[in-house]
Amino acid sequence: MTSPRLDWPAILSEAVEIVHSYDTGVTLRQLFYRLVAAEILPNTRVAYQTLSRQTAEARRERVFPALIDRTRSIHRFRTFAGPDDARRWLRRIYRRDRTEGQEFSIYIGIEKAGIVEQLESWFGDLGIPILALGGYTSQTYVDEIEEDVRSQGRPAVLIYAGDFDASGEDIERDFLERTACFGTVVRVALTTQQIEEHDLPEQMGKTTDSRAGRFVARHGRLVQVELDALPPDVLRQFFEEAIGRFWDADTHRAVLARETDESESLDAAP
Repeated sequence: MTSPRLDWPAILSEAVEIVHSYDTGVTLRQLFYRLVAAEILPNTRVAYQTLSRQTAEARRERVFPALIDRTRSIHRFRTFAGPDDARRWLRRIYRRDRTEGQEFSIYIGIEKAGIVEQLESWFGDLGIPILALGGYTSQTYVDEIEEDVRSQGRPAVLIYAGDFDASGEDIERDFLERTACFGTVVRVALTTQQIEEHDLPEQMGKTTDSRAGRFVARHGRLVQVELDALPPDVLRQFFEEAIGRFWDADTHRAVLARETDESESLDAAP
């Protein structure tokens, strides 16, 4: 029995709507799993590769919006047209540590680097650092995080989201054991309840994964569900609710007021 042919013009039309529904950029991986969750594409490598080719061709024809490529960028030193231009730039980017005075040192952890842009757009103004694990972290990154947590001198809180699969859970475990610096850890996604509530697409977990047995013992089945399939507004709500448990809004407003006064004083600089 052959698989039905996919209607790629209709799929691309739906894909455009999904991309435009985000208030930030979108990766190809996020787009793919949103299409899978909507039952528009099958969850297969062939479908992913074909989506990549189809969207690339549509972008060349200028009929599809740009997607994020977090692996490549143009690297260039910042330059200025003169001192006045430099001062204007400094005033635009000037900011204090916006977590100043907070009781807790909050960190946002995410398994997928492709979701960092959304997190920065939602919570960057709070000054909360974002940790993109991207799989099992290097010892260099672990050491950097440990040092950063110690330098804050406050109880550290990690608010984390990752895939629901054997490796995803073990990545979190490995990271927490090796850093050993977070007093409180809140996993906001993914959970079995969220998968059912939002009807997220499941695929068979890898039986060759050395962590598969422990995963089945905890959950009764071996599945893999991608965090990218979760709608961005839902993921944002999960993080907002968790952050609100540890964040003092009045303290934050006081820091913003001081920041505004100081940035305005830059106009008077010689």
